Amino acid sequence: MRERNALAQRLVERSVAFRDGLEALRFRRPVAFVYDPLVYAFEPHARYLERYASRPKRVLFVGMNPGPYGMVQTGVPFGEVAAVRDWLGIEGPVERPANPHPKRPVQGFACTRSEVSGRRLWGLFADRYGDAEAFFREHFVANYCPLAFFDPEGRNLTPDRLAARDREALSELCDATLGDFARTLGVDWLVGIGTFAATRARAVAEGLGLRAGQILHPSPASPAANRDFAGTATRQLEALGLW
Repeated sequence: MRERNALAQRLVERSVAFRDGLEALRFRRPVAFVYDPLVYAFEPHARYLERYASRPKRVLFVGMNPGPYGMVQTGVPFGEVAAVRDWLGIEGPVERPANPHPKRPVQGFACTRSEVSGRRLWGLFADRYGDAEAFFREHFVANYCPLAFFDPEGRNLTPDRLAARDREALSELCDATLGDFARTLGVDWLVGIGTFAATRARAVAEGLGLRAGQILHPSPASPAANRDFAGTATRQLEALGLW
Protein backbone atom coordinates (compact mmCIF):
# COMPACT_ATOMS: atom_id res chain seq x y z
CA MET A 1 0.00 0.00 0.00
CA ARG A 2 1.32 3.44 -0.90
CA GLU A 3 2.17 5.78 1.95
CA ARG A 4 -0.01 8.89 2.09
CA ASN A 5 0.45 12.07 4.04
CA ALA A 6 -2.19 12.86 6.67
CA LEU A 7 -4.10 15.49 4.70
CA ALA A 8 -4.39 13.38 1.55
CA GLN A 9 -5.33 10.37 3.68
CA ARG A 10 -8.26 12.29 5.18
CA LEU A 11 -9.50 13.22 1.72
CA VAL A 12 -9.16 9.66 0.44
CA GLU A 13 -11.15 8.43 3.43
CA ARG A 14 -13.75 11.16 2.88
CA SER A 15 -14.03 10.08 -0.77
CA VAL A 16 -14.69 6.51 0.32
CA ALA A 17 -17.46 7.68 2.65
CA PHE A 18 -18.85 9.86 -0.14
CA ARG A 19 -18.81 6.90 -2.52
CA ASP A 20 -20.64 4.72 0.00
CA GLY A 21 -23.31 7.36 0.53
CA LEU A 22 -23.82 7.82 -3.20
CA GLU A 23 -24.16 4.08 -3.73
CA ALA A 24 -27.24 4.07 -1.51
CA LEU A 25 -29.08 6.61 -3.69
CA ARG A 26 -31.59 5.62 -6.34
CA PHE A 27 -32.58 7.81 -9.28
CA ARG A 28 -35.86 8.11 -11.17
CA ARG A 29 -36.41 8.75 -14.85
CA PRO A 30 -35.04 10.32 -16.96
CA VAL A 31 -31.98 8.62 -15.40
CA ALA A 32 -31.51 5.05 -16.65
CA PHE A 33 -27.75 4.54 -16.13
CA VAL A 34 -25.47 5.86 -13.37
CA TYR A 35 -21.68 5.67 -13.50
CA ASP A 36 -19.65 6.21 -10.33
CA PRO A 37 -15.92 6.62 -11.08
CA LEU A 38 -15.25 6.56 -7.33
CA VAL A 39 -16.12 2.85 -7.57
CA TYR A 40 -14.53 1.64 -10.79
CA ALA A 41 -11.77 4.26 -11.20
CA PHE A 42 -10.87 4.84 -7.57
CA GLU A 43 -7.20 3.97 -8.01
CA PRO A 44 -6.34 6.95 -10.27
CA HIS A 45 -8.68 9.15 -8.24
CA ALA A 46 -6.79 8.29 -5.06
CA ARG A 47 -3.48 8.93 -6.83
CA TYR A 48 -4.75 12.38 -7.81
CA LEU A 49 -5.54 13.15 -4.17
CA GLU A 50 -2.26 11.71 -2.91
CA ARG A 51 -0.15 13.65 -5.35
CA TYR A 52 -1.91 17.01 -5.41
CA ALA A 53 -3.97 17.31 -2.20
CA SER A 54 -1.16 16.80 0.30
CA ARG A 55 -0.96 20.43 1.43
CA PRO A 56 -3.40 23.29 2.18
CA LYS A 57 -4.72 25.36 -0.74
CA ARG A 58 -6.03 28.86 -1.28
CA VAL A 59 -8.55 28.13 -4.06
CA LEU A 60 -10.77 25.13 -4.70
CA PHE A 61 -12.19 25.01 -8.23
CA VAL A 62 -15.49 23.14 -8.36
CA GLY A 63 -16.85 21.42 -11.47
CA MET A 64 -20.33 20.00 -11.91
CA ASN A 65 -20.05 16.26 -12.63
CA PRO A 66 -18.01 13.89 -14.84
CA GLY A 67 -17.89 14.19 -18.60
CA PRO A 68 -18.25 10.99 -20.67
CA TYR A 69 -14.66 11.21 -21.95
CA GLY A 70 -13.17 12.83 -18.87
CA MET A 71 -13.66 11.73 -15.27
CA VAL A 72 -15.88 8.87 -16.48
CA GLN A 73 -12.74 7.41 -18.08
CA THR A 74 -9.97 8.44 -15.67
CA GLY A 75 -11.49 9.10 -12.25
CA VAL A 76 -9.98 12.61 -12.23
CA PRO A 77 -12.12 15.78 -12.43
CA PHE A 78 -12.15 17.19 -15.98
CA GLY A 79 -9.98 14.15 -16.63
CA GLU A 80 -9.23 14.26 -20.33
CA VAL A 81 -6.90 11.30 -20.85
CA ALA A 82 -3.96 13.18 -22.37
CA ALA A 83 -4.08 15.91 -19.73
CA VAL A 84 -4.27 13.44 -16.84
CA ARG A 85 -1.56 11.17 -18.17
CA ASP A 86 0.85 13.72 -19.66
CA TRP A 87 0.42 16.88 -17.56
CA LEU A 88 -0.81 15.53 -14.22
CA GLY A 89 1.36 12.43 -14.54
CA ILE A 90 -1.37 10.09 -13.33
CA GLU A 91 -2.40 6.70 -14.64
CA GLY A 92 -4.00 3.70 -13.01
CA PRO A 93 -6.26 0.72 -13.52
CA VAL A 94 -9.85 1.47 -14.44
CA GLU A 95 -12.51 -1.21 -14.25
CA ARG A 96 -15.99 -1.05 -15.76
CA PRO A 97 -19.28 0.26 -14.38
CA ALA A 98 -21.59 -2.46 -13.15
CA ASN A 99 -24.27 -1.67 -15.73
CA PRO A 100 -22.78 0.25 -18.67
CA HIS A 101 -24.81 1.69 -21.52
CA PRO A 102 -23.62 0.17 -24.82
CA LYS A 103 -23.18 3.66 -26.29
CA ARG A 104 -21.11 4.83 -23.28
CA PRO A 105 -18.22 2.40 -22.91
CA VAL A 106 -15.55 2.98 -20.28
CA GLN A 107 -12.10 2.31 -21.74
CA GLY A 108 -10.05 4.02 -19.08
CA PHE A 109 -6.73 5.41 -20.22
CA ALA A 110 -7.15 3.57 -23.53
CA CYS A 111 -9.95 5.98 -24.45
CA THR A 112 -9.02 7.89 -27.61
CA ARG A 113 -11.81 10.49 -27.43
CA SER A 114 -10.82 13.90 -26.13
CA GLU A 115 -12.89 15.59 -23.42
CA VAL A 116 -12.95 19.16 -24.71
CA SER A 117 -13.85 20.70 -21.35
CA GLY A 118 -10.94 18.96 -19.66
CA ARG A 119 -8.52 19.81 -22.43
CA ARG A 120 -9.46 23.47 -22.19
CA LEU A 121 -9.41 23.71 -18.38
CA TRP A 122 -6.13 21.89 -17.78
CA GLY A 123 -4.72 23.64 -20.84
CA LEU A 124 -5.52 27.01 -19.24
CA PHE A 125 -3.67 26.03 -16.08
CA ALA A 126 -0.76 24.50 -18.00
CA ASP A 127 -0.31 27.62 -20.11
CA ARG A 128 -0.25 29.85 -17.05
CA TYR A 129 1.78 27.72 -14.61
CA GLY A 130 3.88 25.51 -16.83
CA ASP A 131 4.04 22.41 -14.67
CA ALA A 132 1.28 20.87 -12.59
CA GLU A 133 3.14 21.16 -9.30
CA ALA A 134 3.22 24.96 -9.67
CA PHE A 135 -0.54 25.15 -10.23
CA PHE A 136 -1.36 22.85 -7.32
CA ARG A 137 0.68 24.79 -4.79
CA GLU A 138 -2.35 27.01 -4.20
CA HIS A 139 -5.18 25.43 -6.21
CA PHE A 140 -7.13 22.21 -6.37
CA VAL A 141 -9.91 20.97 -8.69
CA ALA A 142 -12.83 18.80 -7.59
CA ASN A 143 -16.23 17.89 -8.97
CA TYR A 144 -19.30 18.76 -6.93
CA CYS A 145 -20.95 15.48 -7.96
CA PRO A 146 -18.81 12.49 -9.02
CA LEU A 147 -21.69 10.64 -10.69
CA ALA A 148 -22.43 10.61 -14.42
CA PHE A 149 -26.03 10.13 -15.52
CA PHE A 150 -27.39 8.86 -18.83
CA ASP A 151 -30.92 8.47 -20.15
CA PRO A 152 -32.14 5.25 -21.85
CA GLU A 153 -30.65 6.39 -25.19
CA GLY A 154 -27.27 7.13 -23.61
CA ARG A 155 -27.64 10.91 -23.62
CA ASN A 156 -25.69 12.70 -20.92
CA LEU A 157 -27.79 14.18 -18.10
CA THR A 158 -26.47 16.91 -15.82
CA PRO A 159 -27.51 16.97 -12.13
CA ASP A 160 -29.87 19.89 -12.64
CA ARG A 161 -32.01 17.66 -14.88
CA LEU A 162 -32.70 15.05 -12.19
CA ALA A 163 -36.10 14.61 -10.56
CA ALA A 164 -36.51 17.16 -7.76
CA ARG A 165 -36.43 14.68 -4.85
CA ASP A 166 -33.40 12.90 -6.32
CA ARG A 167 -31.63 16.21 -6.79
CA GLU A 168 -32.28 17.19 -3.18
CA ALA A 169 -30.90 13.92 -1.78
CA LEU A 170 -27.85 14.17 -4.02
CA SER A 171 -27.23 17.82 -3.12
CA GLU A 172 -27.28 17.03 0.60
CA LEU A 173 -24.42 14.56 0.19
CA CYS A 174 -22.49 16.69 -2.28
CA ASP A 175 -22.79 19.88 -0.22
CA ALA A 176 -21.50 18.09 2.88
CA THR A 177 -18.56 16.58 1.03
CA LEU A 178 -17.61 19.84 -0.66
CA GLY A 179 -17.68 21.53 2.73
CA ASP A 180 -15.44 18.83 4.21
CA PHE A 181 -12.96 19.15 1.33
CA ALA A 182 -12.89 22.94 1.73
CA ARG A 183 -12.26 22.69 5.47
CA THR A 184 -9.62 19.98 5.11
CA LEU A 185 -7.75 21.91 2.43
CA GLY A 186 -8.10 25.15 4.37
CA VAL A 187 -9.18 27.13 1.31
CA ASP A 188 -10.21 30.78 1.25
CA TRP A 189 -12.14 30.55 -2.04
CA LEU A 190 -14.58 28.23 -3.78
CA VAL A 191 -14.73 28.97 -7.51
CA GLY A 192 -17.51 27.30 -9.47
CA ILE A 193 -16.79 26.32 -13.05
CA GLY A 194 -20.08 27.19 -14.74
CA THR A 195 -23.37 28.38 -13.28
CA PHE A 196 -24.56 25.17 -11.61
CA ALA A 197 -21.28 24.55 -9.79
CA ALA A 198 -21.01 28.21 -8.83
CA THR A 199 -24.50 28.14 -7.29
CA ARG A 200 -23.62 25.17 -5.11
CA ALA A 201 -20.18 26.59 -4.30
CA ARG A 202 -21.73 29.86 -3.11
CA ALA A 203 -24.20 28.02 -0.88
CA VAL A 204 -21.43 25.95 0.72
CA ALA A 205 -19.07 28.92 0.99
CA GLU A 206 -21.70 31.00 2.77
CA GLY A 207 -22.07 28.34 5.45
CA LEU A 208 -18.31 28.21 5.98
CA GLY A 209 -17.59 31.92 5.81
CA LEU A 210 -15.53 31.55 2.63
CA ARG A 211 -15.45 33.66 -0.50
CA ALA A 212 -16.98 32.35 -3.72
CA GLY A 213 -16.72 33.14 -7.40
CA GLN A 214 -17.43 31.79 -10.86
CA ILE A 215 -15.64 31.26 -14.14
CA LEU A 216 -16.96 30.27 -17.54
CA HIS A 217 -17.51 26.57 -18.13
CA PRO A 218 -15.19 25.28 -20.89
CA SER A 219 -17.89 23.13 -22.52
CA PRO A 220 -18.07 23.15 -26.33
CA ALA A 221 -21.82 23.67 -25.87
CA SER A 222 -21.02 27.21 -24.71
CA PRO A 223 -20.56 29.76 -27.53
CA ALA A 224 -18.52 31.98 -25.21
CA ALA A 225 -16.17 29.10 -24.36
CA ASN A 226 -15.76 28.30 -28.04
CA ARG A 227 -14.80 31.89 -28.78
CA ASP A 228 -12.16 32.34 -26.08
CA PHE A 229 -12.44 30.20 -22.97
CA ALA A 230 -8.90 30.81 -21.76
CA GLY A 231 -9.07 34.57 -22.20
CA THR A 232 -12.49 34.89 -20.56
CA ALA A 233 -11.64 32.64 -17.60
CA THR A 234 -8.36 34.49 -17.06
CA ARG A 235 -10.13 37.84 -16.98
CA GLN A 236 -12.70 36.49 -14.55
CA LEU A 237 -10.01 35.20 -12.19
CA GLU A 238 -8.17 38.50 -12.42
CA ALA A 239 -11.39 40.36 -11.57
CA LEU A 240 -11.78 38.16 -8.49
CA GLY A 241 -8.23 39.05 -7.48
CA LEU A 242 -7.08 35.43 -7.67
CA TRP A 243 -4.76 35.85 -10.65
